[in-house]
Amino acid sequence: MSEETTSDSEIRQHIYDRTITTGRPPLSREVAKTLGLDRGEVLDAFRRLHARRLLALAPDTGEIVMAPPFSTVPTPFLVKSETRPYFANCVWDAFGIAAALHQDVAIEASCGCCGEPMTLGVQGGSPAPVPAIAHFAVPAARWWDNITYT
Repeated sequence: MSEETTSDSEIRQHIYDRTITTGRPPLSREVAKTLGLDRGEVLDAFRRLHARRLLALAPDTGEIVMAPPFSTVPTPFLVKSETRPYFANCVWDAFGIAAALHQDVAIEASCGCCGEPMTLGVQGGSPAPVPAIAHFAVPAARWWDNITYT
C-alpha cells in the first residue's frame, strides 16, 4: 500500500500540471485555492512529498523551491520548449525537463569551468550531439543532501 494519500497524489498532480502550464511550481496558497483545501493541509502535503524526495522545500516557509526537475527560480539552466521556458537546477534536470515534457528543447547553459555559454538540446527524444562533458561536483548518492545546490 502506498504511503501517499489521495490528497497528496492530487496535490502532486496539480503541482506538475501547473508547473508545465505556467513554467514554475505553484505556491501553497495557489494550490489551496484551486483545490479548495486549507493552506495548512497543503503545506503538510508538501512536507510529506518532500520526505519522499518528490519536492524540495524552502526551510523557512515550506514553499516549493524545486519540483524535480523544475526549479521555481531562475537558474543558469534555461530550458526552452515549444510552449514556454523553464528553469532547471542543473544540466541533468534540464534534460529531465525535456523528458517530462516529451518535447524537443533547447538548453541555454554555460561551462562550469570557464563560464563560456553553450547551447544543448534534445531532438527527436535524444540529446543533440555536442562536444561537451557533464561534470557533477557531488556524487549522485548525496544529491538530496542539498538538492537545489546539486
